Amino acid sequence: MSDHLIKPCTAFSGLKLLLSGPLAEVAIAASRKADGADAILVFDDETGRIVDLDLRGTDADILNRLADSFKARTVSDRHEAGETSDETERDGGQRGRGRPRLGVVAREVTLLPRQWEWLAAQPGGSSAALRRLVDEARKAVDPRQRRRAAQEAAYRFMHAVAGDLPGYEEATRALFADDRATLGQRVAAWPEDVRAYALRLAAGSAEPEHS
Repeated sequence: MSDHLIKPCTAFSGLKLLLSGPLAEVAIAASRKADGADAILVFDDETGRIVDLDLRGTDADILNRLADSFKARTVSDRHEAGETSDETERDGGQRGRGRPRLGVVAREVTLLPRQWEWLAAQPGGSSAALRRLVDEARKAVDPRQRRRAAQEAAYRFMHAVAGDLPGYEEATRALFADDRATLGQRVAAWPEDVRAYALRLAAGSAEPEHS
């Protein structure tokens, strides 16, 4: 299964949390509640953005559309970057042997010979080493950037779900002031699931807290 389908997401049915987990599982759970009275919204746990889903049809239909939408975005991104969507320049239009699976994007990387030699000697080979280096660099992002990203994610969710709840404006001010104590006070009267998820995003956590 591609990384796109396993990214952490959370579905809400109205003000009630439906499920937190991989996008594929959350989408299926959301489809089974889609005919209810409450609107179903699915949020990306990393960004707080609403994930646009087409929940019609069978489970397989839903998963196939998710996969197709990701492939379409990948092709579009590569065309915008001046890259081909297939490795036609190197294999005469035929799919290359060992072509990356869905979710892994092949792009050209230019390095010095000594750098390629170092990468090739790493466990898992060059591609695995590059992915590890990128992930480590992402974790080393400036704390202020991580803090801002968490605030933006929490704000997007709060704006989408909690805009009519008491103390919303005061809560958003406390959020961007990085005043955790006041934020907690302002959301204390909110429905439990909404409060918990907003605070989880504000803390920059993609994983639910367990007591």
